[in-house]
Amino acid sequence: MDFFYTIISAIGAFIATNIDDIFVLMIFFSQANKEFTARHIVLGQYLGFILLVVLSLVGTFGINFIAEKWVGLLGLIPIYLGIKLFIKGEEEEDETSIIAKLQSDRVGFYFLNVAFITFANGGDNIGIYVPFFSTLNLNDLVITVITFLIMVAVWCFLGYRLATFRHVSEILEKYGRWIVPVVFIGLGFYIMAENNTFSNLWSLFG
Repeated sequence: MDFFYTIISAIGAFIATNIDDIFVLMIFFSQANKEFTARHIVLGQYLGFILLVVLSLVGTFGINFIAEKWVGLLGLIPIYLGIKLFIKGEEEEDETSIIAKLQSDRVGFYFLNVAFITFANGGDNIGIYVPFFSTLNLNDLVITVITFLIMVAVWCFLGYRLATFRHVSEILEKYGRWIVPVVFIGLGFYIMAENNTFSNLWSLFG
């Protein structure tokens, strides 16, 4: 019974902290092409999420690399990428994938921007995962992490399926050059606002 309760708790914690990530994944999958493939997206999603879990595990055992009040600064990552997309979008009017415009010619590193966005978007997850992990024994912790990794695959599948809906894909194909950077910049400000970063900065310099 404890086994199933642990799995259900893990699924609930994952959904509660990653529900907004579905839309981000949908954006990524809508931009997939021969160079920026689904494999890059899945790999980047796993890399970013695993880093979140590792930092949460480290935090559970009493070591914090990022003060909780400054986690929101991770929102600067998608803001930077969004601004970069706006600049690139104005310079290039061809039909090249908008995500590809963020990359160099080294295709093997396409997944890193996905990982950066995943990590930044889940930065506040650490504040939830640390106390959640601290309530678990070793066996439950292993089950929870495995469940999380399975849920990442489920999330990638849902994001992929949503991106293939005809009306969704048509809108993203037509307006993606503007939608994607707006989403990234909005996501960055949301991350900062959600973590009270602006008020923390104000108190620091005010």
